[in-house]
Amino acid sequence: MNRIFALTTATAIAAISFLTPAAHAGEVRGAGSTFAYPIIWEWAELFRERTGHLVGYQSVGSSAGINRIKDGAADFGASDKPLKPDELEKYGLGQFPIVFGGVAPVLNVDGVGPGQIRFTGALLADIYLGKVATWSDPAIKALNPDLKLPDAKIVVVHRADGSGTTFNWVSYLAKASPEWKQQVGEGSSVAWPVGTGARGNEGVSTEVKRVKNSIGYVEFTYVVQAKLAYGLVQNRAGKFIAPSAASFQAAALSFDWTAARDFFVVINDSAAPDAYPIAATTFALMYKEPKVPANSQVAFEFWRFALGDGEKAASELGYVPLPPALVQQVKDYWAKTFKGGV
Repeated sequence: MNRIFALTTATAIAAISFLTPAAHAGEVRGAGSTFAYPIIWEWAELFRERTGHLVGYQSVGSSAGINRIKDGAADFGASDKPLKPDELEKYGLGQFPIVFGGVAPVLNVDGVGPGQIRFTGALLADIYLGKVATWSDPAIKALNPDLKLPDAKIVVVHRADGSGTTFNWVSYLAKASPEWKQQVGEGSSVAWPVGTGARGNEGVSTEVKRVKNSIGYVEFTYVVQAKLAYGLVQNRAGKFIAPSAASFQAAALSFDWTAARDFFVVINDSAAPDAYPIAATTFALMYKEPKVPANSQVAFEFWRFALGDGEKAASELGYVPLPPALVQQVKDYWAKTFKGGV
């Protein structure tokens, strides 16, 4: 079993934000995505064992990670929301994908197990708008006629912090629901119409596990490790798809990465027939002209390991490693974009 999750599930999820090593002189400093925290932590441990180099990572959310790299307070940021090329240019940054995953609706309803309930994007939007407020609502029953659902209020849980997981979740809801797009919109944080907030994928996982009749959304690795019930989501082809490495990969490979400047690609709502509709990518952000060249050099050594020998660890945690052609594209981008990125 992966070392970070060798703890009991409840302890691991509660403690995950506090496992980042204390800062050391010469340590590479990263911050950002909670979506990718489990795999970045594991990569850092394996990299330390192999090289002796320390890579410290703070699981503070994508928005905070972006702010830290912009402020020069980190050697790299990690975000599940890609920055547009003009914003990267403004701050002297480059970005590249490091891993694929997916955002799953999770719930705590008696009698409903993993993969037993179906959702459409429009239904999820209506739940998060507060229009569908009970588990016995006809809209839920219509998709799930054989499920015995309680006549109980739905407790909506969402992120309280700026989040790439939220970005991918609400980006999908905006595509599925014109009402959501008009009333709430998109972004790393939004004005939620209903619900209670929790910090990080860790916090949402813990809150859903704790509160009966709740619904939330988290990166799929947290679903597996916290043993949460999750729903199937209907994709553009009309199929109800389970979150899985295979369905995330189907989404990721359906987009043309070669045509995207600075890898600006959002992979949700894919038209591929077997694609999970709320797939997502984590991107690393680094300075083109590094603030601390020695740390930047180690950081690129770390990314070469992560995208090479580290792919096995990514697969074991339920993420999807980059395919070889995209890894080569990333390495070519390093050579052209970053000083010392070869």
